[in-house]
Amino acid sequence: MKPEHYKFPFHVILHPFDGFWDLKYEGKGKVRVAMIILALLVLSVILQKQFAGFLVNYNDPRYLNSLNDIQYTVLPFFLFCIANWSITTLMEGEGKFKEIVMAAGYALLPFVLINLPMTFISRFMTEEETPFYYLTGSLAGAWFLYLLFVGIMTVHQYTPAKTVITLVLTVIAMGIVVFLGSLAFSMGMQIYFFILNIYRELIFRM
Repeated sequence: MKPEHYKFPFHVILHPFDGFWDLKYEGKGKVRVAMIILALLVLSVILQKQFAGFLVNYNDPRYLNSLNDIQYTVLPFFLFCIANWSITTLMEGEGKFKEIVMAAGYALLPFVLINLPMTFISRFMTEEETPFYYLTGSLAGAWFLYLLFVGIMTVHQYTPAKTVITLVLTVIAMGIVVFLGSLAFSMGMQIYFFILNIYRELIFRM
């Protein structure tokens, strides 16, 4: 990929309307770059939980698991993309699945830009300075939500009101998928243990 492909996400977060328009209609967005941003977000979450200053870090190092951090970051990302693509397909959205992935991935960049340096800075903070740490985290979250809103609105060519409705339905769809997935997993485990118990009974009786 060309160097401008790696510079483009910074243009998107500073000029979201122009950036997401170029992402969709000028072909400047790349799925690979979105995946790199997602990987950096996972890395920032892992580093934040392990190395943030003790005044803002309440995680017990004995119970940290990087695999869980990957799971709870990557799965919700793709669940959102799949749910949004499913909902917008029914609501005449113009965005393709890869465009949703790119828009959501590029919108994550503020978390990476803020979390990584703040993890290092937090190790030198005093108790009076910790509100600044939480403030920057809130700013990253607000920035992300704004970028995601503009990105979804642009790639689907929705009005602001329809974008809000779509995002609400996307969250509902995510909840339904999680519920059905949990239900299917629970039923699968019950069937597995039922078959296992029958197998054991047969073995003991033979």
